[in-house]
Amino acid sequence: MKLTVLMDNNTYIDWYYLGEPAACYLLEDGERTVLFDTGYSDAFLENARRLSVDLSRVSDIVLSHGHNDHTGGLDAFLNRFTQPVRLYAHPGVFLPKRHRGLNVGCPVSLAALPARVEARLSAEPLAISEHIVFLGQIPRVYDFEKGRAIGEARRPDGTGWGPDELWDDTAVALAVPGGTFVVTGCAHSGICNTVAAAKAQTGARVLGAFGGFHLFDADEKLDRTIQTLHALGVDKLYPCHCTSLAVKCAFLSAFPVDEVGVGMTLEW
Repeated sequence: MKLTVLMDNNTYIDWYYLGEPAACYLLEDGERTVLFDTGYSDAFLENARRLSVDLSRVSDIVLSHGHNDHTGGLDAFLNRFTQPVRLYAHPGVFLPKRHRGLNVGCPVSLAALPARVEARLSAEPLAISEHIVFLGQIPRVYDFEKGRAIGEARRPDGTGWGPDELWDDTAVALAVPGGTFVVTGCAHSGICNTVAAAKAQTGARVLGAFGGFHLFDADEKLDRTIQTLHALGVDKLYPCHCTSLAVKCAFLSAFPVDEVGVGMTLEW
């Protein structure tokens, strides 16, 4: 199992890759190569080229949710590469979204996907490969992680717009030696809810949580997040993308934390 960061807000000193406020990670598990999110633009394709990563091997795509900083490069990928792929996402991922007067949803509609893309839309967990599980809709069990709506989304029945509670938010769990490793896009469902879902689905202890946690303030909610992650048995954190410096500093005082940047790889 290997994870490679193709796009993140952060780039390392003296590592000459492109960065943008977005996320894209490559997961390699035997014969399956999974693209987790597609960044905001086509910039992740250039990073892959500089990293000598062959994206023609991608067999699966996972969209963590429908925001365009995670889906914006999907069209560029599908135009550049022509292999059949399976696309995993929540059924609500293609609903139009807007925030502060801007369209922030996926720029590609479900109807516009090429025939070679097999859309596997599910609110339930699905096995992607031998060691990768798509978590589906994340149960929201912690009160302090509720009330995380952002902007508006088109209602599924087409009757208009409503607050976007981001029910399409999801993540994946990796089965690695000794336990489970959780990979998130933005964790709009809450990082504790996401870790709890992964732990319930796999029955294994959580060795690490990697990705955007959508946390910005060092406040009481963050204190409860840290306490809950400890209670869930999380060993190590890799906060990036939509996680502020203040929050990263608080995590660093409570957990082993690694800095994430474009080009980072983890192998198990």
